[in-house]
Amino acid sequence: MNRILAYACLALSMSLVGSYVALSKPLVAIFPVFLLAWLRFGIGGAAMLHWLKKPAGEATMTRQTRQLVFLESFLGNFLFSICMLYGVSLSSAVAAGVIMAAIPAVVALLSWFFLRERISLRVGLAVACAVLGIALVSLSKTELSTHTGHGLEADLASNNAWLGNLLLLGAVFCEAAYAVIGKKLTGALGARRITALINLWGFVLVTPMGLWLAWSFDFAAVAPGSWLLLLFYALAASIWTVWLWMTGLKSVPASRAGVFTVMLPISATLVGVFVLGEAMGGAQLAAFVLALAGVVLATVPERARPAVQPKLPSN
Repeated sequence: MNRILAYACLALSMSLVGSYVALSKPLVAIFPVFLLAWLRFGIGGAAMLHWLKKPAGEATMTRQTRQLVFLESFLGNFLFSICMLYGVSLSSAVAAGVIMAAIPAVVALLSWFFLRERISLRVGLAVACAVLGIALVSLSKTELSTHTGHGLEADLASNNAWLGNLLLLGAVFCEAAYAVIGKKLTGALGARRITALINLWGFVLVTPMGLWLAWSFDFAAVAPGSWLLLLFYALAASIWTVWLWMTGLKSVPASRAGVFTVMLPISATLVGVFVLGEAMGGAQLAAFVLALAGVVLATVPERARPAVQPKLPSN
């Protein structure tokens, strides 16, 4: 695949993630988290059942490949959501944003450790720009979350904050592992089949809690507009973003692809400003400049050094 097209797939994937994260807020208010996840995997699975079939030219999955598919879904779909949701509930939104800003750096680190990918100076600078940009976005938010309770409730919130931060750090490693394992899988399976298999495992993992919550949920009370939003969320989260990410990873090192996670908070903030009417100040603009500078550093091809011509012996 053309390198520029691969970059576009990675950027679009993370932009869609940021968009549906921002637009899924009304869904979280309507559906319990595990029920929402179960419906997401179910709708996504129904839309891509035909992707589960092995293509004629694709090799049979080895035991290692099957294990990687399970880990990709368990870490990137299931465990990431649990760590993030419960981490935010025990800590704060600001802490979540700052800690999640470490994703590009952790992706580069895991890529170097497991895939033996070299981290060039430019990619290192790009990672630094990404981390600084996302951290600046997080720290500039006006709705700084604080524990304002009193008595025993306040003490419990304070004592559990460290656990929330630890869970958020776990979410960072889950998302970074998703990028690294995905790179390994693209060498054995096509992007469509990876997408379908990961979604299937996600559906299996969340089905027990989903069924239990669905038993007592009043589906008739959900408005038609919410069902349409759920359809967009399911297709974007289960199909479009995963397929785009896996397609881009086939041609881009995982350490460099990790830089494109900066598009997630950028798109989420833009949706908040232009769709939800939130304010954006100078700090957010500066963060966007840093984040986009990181993308440029990671993607613009380096000039090839001219070959040194050997000197001919003089007569």
